Amino acid sequence: MLFEEERQQKIADYVQTRERASVQELAQHFQVSESTVRRDLKILEEDGKLRRTHGGAVAFVSDNSEPTFVEKEDRYRLQKELIAKEAASMVREGDSILLDSGTTTYYLAKELKTFKQLTVVTNSVAVAQELSANTGIELILTGGTLRHETLAMVGPLAEKALESVHVDKAFVATNGLDPVIGLTTPNMSEAATKRAFFRSTKQVILLMDHSKYGRVSFAKVAGLPEIDQLLTDDGISDIALKELESAGVTVTVIQTGGRTS
Repeated sequence: MLFEEERQQKIADYVQTRERASVQELAQHFQVSESTVRRDLKILEEDGKLRRTHGGAVAFVSDNSEPTFVEKEDRYRLQKELIAKEAASMVREGDSILLDSGTTTYYLAKELKTFKQLTVVTNSVAVAQELSANTGIELILTGGTLRHETLAMVGPLAEKALESVHVDKAFVATNGLDPVIGLTTPNMSEAATKRAFFRSTKQVILLMDHSKYGRVSFAKVAGLPEIDQLLTDDGISDIALKELESAGVTVTVIQTGGRTS
């Protein structure tokens, strides 16, 4: 029989190791009632050791590390490519769009190269380079200060440029998405530039592979209510989908056919 504090620490360790667990699962594993588990989870959430969800808990993952663009490019590449294909199907000839910096938006740029008439505003050097050969695409670069880690142009110049446009759709990337905290990224300047994207469009579409869900970085970009649609892959959990649905986010889950990367 475990003492209360000892049981709570073991529950926190259990959730951290597995990333998420249901109340029923925890009750069975620790041989206590579900009401006891719920009480323990409430205490653990207040202590910042995990985050409660509908029917269970997930690990609170804080991630302020920032891999380079090259390091991220092949991470979950299949999922990103399939998300990008779905995003491209939402674009019509003649549209004006914003493309954020990020590896999934970079794969979207590859899908857009065949368009005959398109206006693309971007702060991504990689996206601009990918689209530069297509004379049917009016390509507008925001300018700004280059962040070498992400190949993104950020800062007051980029934000000023974004203030002067208003487009049909903005395709945005993120380092993390938490149902309570929202979209986050490790760098404050990049977060401010991303926020300018939200102010310059009719529709915000978030492109995110499943690994970003539940992660929190240093600088907040926006809350969930500010996202019009989320495109993600089928690696995302049912619990996460319920949380997003409860927050009013329209989610499109792209099937990977059982493939993982």
